[in-house]
Amino acid sequence: MTDREKKNGVGKISSRRVYTGRVVSLDVDKVRFPNGAEGELEMIRHSGASAVVPLLERPDGEKNVVLIRQYRYAAEGYVYEVPAGRLDEGESPEACAHRELKEETGYTATVMTPLTTIFTTPGFTDERIHLFLATGLTAGQSKLESDEVLDSHPVPVREALEMIRTGAICDGKTISALLYAARFNEIE
Repeated sequence: MTDREKKNGVGKISSRRVYTGRVVSLDVDKVRFPNGAEGELEMIRHSGASAVVPLLERPDGEKNVVLIRQYRYAAEGYVYEVPAGRLDEGESPEACAHRELKEETGYTATVMTPLTTIFTTPGFTDERIHLFLATGLTAGQSKLESDEVLDSHPVPVREALEMIRTGAICDGKTISALLYAARFNEIE
C-alpha cells in the first residue's frame, strides 16, 4: 500500500475472527478500497510456507529435480509437487525450506538459494510461499507427518518442465518454482 493510500484511509477498517483452525483462520474484514468504496471481505489467514526445488546433479552432468507425488484430499488424488510446508511460529522461510526438504524427501542441502515469494490466491488469502532452490544434496531418511502420504521421484529437469506443459504437474507453487528456476537460475 502506498503512503497516499494510507493517508486516504485505504485498507482495513475493522476485522472479526470467525474461525481459528490448525492450519488457517477465517476473518471477515471491513475494508476501504482505493476508489473510496467500502465492503466486507472473507480472508483466510495463513502463516505462510516455503517450497523447495531440490536439484540433483547426475553423473552424466544432467540434472534431476526431486518431485514428490502426494495425496491431496482437496484434489481428490495424487499431485506432483516440489517439497513444501507451512512455516512454524517464529521460523524463517529458509529454515522451513531446509526442514521440509528433509522431512519429505530425506535430502539435506548445503546451499538453499532464495528464488522469489508468491501469493497463492490473493483474492481471499494472505498466504505467501517463499520459493527456494536447493543444491548440494545429500540423501538421508525422510520423516513424514501422519497426514502426509507421499513418495519422492527424481525426474530430469526437462521432463519435469514437459510435465507442466502436459498438465501432469498442475500444482501452482510447483509450476511457479520450476519455471522460475528454469528461466532465471538456468537449471536445465
